[in-house]
Amino acid sequence: MQWLLQDLDDTHKLATTLDGLGLPYSWHKVVPFLGELIPEPIIEDPDRVVMFGSYALWRYADMHGLKPGIFRIEPFLHRAVWHPFLVNGTDAQVLSLRDIPEQLVDDGRLLFIRPIEDNKEIAGSVKSTDEILDLARKVLALDLSDIPIGSLRHDTQLMLTRPVRILQEWRLWVVAGKIVTYSLYREGAQVVYRPEIDDDALRFAQQMVELNHGYAAAYVIDVCRTEAGLQMLETNCLNAAGFYAADLGKLATAIEDLPASP
Repeated sequence: MQWLLQDLDDTHKLATTLDGLGLPYSWHKVVPFLGELIPEPIIEDPDRVVMFGSYALWRYADMHGLKPGIFRIEPFLHRAVWHPFLVNGTDAQVLSLRDIPEQLVDDGRLLFIRPIEDNKEIAGSVKSTDEILDLARKVLALDLSDIPIGSLRHDTQLMLTRPVRILQEWRLWVVAGKIVTYSLYREGAQVVYRPEIDDDALRFAQQMVELNHGYAAAYVIDVCRTEAGLQMLETNCLNAAGFYAADLGKLATAIEDLPASP
C-alpha cells in the first residue's frame, strides 16, 4: 500500500509507525478548496493507495481514481438498524439549515447539533436555540458563491437532539468488519486518552459493527456509556479521525492486509 500523508500532528504519529513497519509514505500539503496535493505524488498503483489527513482529501482520491484512497461512509443516521442504539437516535430532529429559521422554536433549549454528513462542516457541539438560529441566519445571508467548499451551506442537513450526560466515550477502528484497535477519549468532563475499553463496551461496539456488516471497508465508530447504559454516538471517516491512544501498528497492518479494490 502506498501511503499519502497530509502534514498534521496526528499523521506524524502514523508516520513513526509506518517507519517501524517499513512501509512507504510521502508528505503532502493540500491546496485549500481545490484538493490538489503539493508536491504532486507519483502514484505507483492507483488501486493500492491510502490517504490520511483532512477529510478534504477525498476530492483528490476521487479525481485520480485512487483506491481505497479515502474510506467514504454513508451518514450513520441513514442506517435504521442503528437507530435504537443511538444517543437520542429515536428523537433526533433533522433539518436543512435553510429550514431552521421557520421550524426551530426559540425557546431557550440547549441542543446538540452536528451535520448528518461526515464532512466536518462544523464540529458537533451543544448550542442554545438562539445560537443555532443566529448561526443559520448568518449563513443564509451569504450568497452561495461566497461560501467556501467545506463550510456550512444553505442545504446542509443538520441533526438536532437533546444533550445527554456522557460518562465515558471510546473510539474504535473497524477494518474489514473487525475492531482492530480502540481508545478511551473522554471520562466524564475530562479528556483522557488511554488504550483501554471496558469489556461490555467492546462487546457492544462489535454488536454495532455486526448489525451493519459491509457498511464500509474501514471506519471509526464512537460508543459511550450514559446513565441509560451503553449507546452509539456516531461513525466517522477513518482517514480523518483523531488517533487518540489507538495502536497504530495494528491499524496500519489491518489496512495493509485489505484486498485490492475491485
